[in-house]
Amino acid sequence: MPQRVPPRSKGELVQSAVTVIVPTFNERDNVAELVARTSAALAGHDAEILFVDDSTDDTAAEVERVAATASVPVRVIHRADNSGGLGGAVVVGLGAASHDLCIVMDGDLQHPPELLPALIERHAAGDSDVVAASRYIGGGDTSGLGTAMRFGVSRAATWLTRAMFPIRLARSSDPMTGFFLVDRTRLDLPTLKPQGFKILLEILARTDLRIAEVPMEFAERRHGTSKASLRQGATFIAHLARLRFGKMSLFALIGVIGAVANLGIMWALTAAGVPYVWAAIVGAEVTIIGNFILQERYVFADMRTGARALWVRFATSFAFNNVEAALRIPVMALMVETWHISSVLATALSLIVAFFARFLFHSLVVYAPSRRRPTDAGEPKPDTATLRVIRAIDAEAMKPGEL
Repeated sequence: MPQRVPPRSKGELVQSAVTVIVPTFNERDNVAELVARTSAALAGHDAEILFVDDSTDDTAAEVERVAATASVPVRVIHRADNSGGLGGAVVVGLGAASHDLCIVMDGDLQHPPELLPALIERHAAGDSDVVAASRYIGGGDTSGLGTAMRFGVSRAATWLTRAMFPIRLARSSDPMTGFFLVDRTRLDLPTLKPQGFKILLEILARTDLRIAEVPMEFAERRHGTSKASLRQGATFIAHLARLRFGKMSLFALIGVIGAVANLGIMWALTAAGVPYVWAAIVGAEVTIIGNFILQERYVFADMRTGARALWVRFATSFAFNNVEAALRIPVMALMVETWHISSVLATALSLIVAFFARFLFHSLVVYAPSRRRPTDAGEPKPDTATLRVIRAIDAEAMKPGEL
């Protein structure tokens, strides 16, 4: 269930003491430089560095060696059981930190320690509970991702995540970042059930914390190897589905209903002698309109109040789906002519591919919050019985650990 916390006022005293939490897995060669640069960046602050180590090498021993001569307190917690992966290590660090103001950063030096003061300064403005270092706002840089493939995967994952949580992540350009500051007093740690890398996503999805961002130049890895893998990708997708299973599953269900209707219309028309291309066009138009009506009622009902007018939503959705259909139907025809498969099977395959594009577009564009006029800024949001029911259903769907 999303955690509700009282906002911190701008005049409230900001705690200056900070714990830097560094989850590590076989990062021995980075420890000394990370501690030196972090200590220099936090000169003048009451600070500590807390490593939470899941390594199979001697990273923990290296932390203890470096700690003996470090200018700030340095501790290490070595976990024999790395439950929850990197995200689980961060939760352990949040519970063991000496200070309530915590900054999470990776141990591979791709997160520049020199950015620590900027995170603290932005938090001191008093209008945020989380400050994230973003690669995707002005002044940010993604060159440390390396290959175009890694950049593409990162951006696709970010788009998918924001599409799953278009309201809660509306102010987050980089919910996948692992470099962020959080006020621990604003968290209910037992409710966090992270799996894999993306602990910030877990925090933002399960709470209503206010987020601010500072630009980050994502650096190249100095030593060791990336922990990203197909297994980690599968873990991320599974965790994302667990956090926001309801919205995407309803969208998929309506898509399945539309696909079945589309296939049924095609079958009936082709059986009546209509050419399959024309049958596909008629089936697409009927299901586009039907899907929009069902999505309005059951999938995006919680987003309609802040979105643009109904006719704008319909026009945008109708135009996108027709463009998508205009591209999809020739591909379907190509499959029929070159693969010599049935038109019904080709349509089914093309609809599966189109599903993800449709979901992303509707979540991020069709139902994106509209910009309110300045004169409306002070007006209270309407609170109807329907919205209250939707919030209650959403609260149930967001209970921790629910699959």
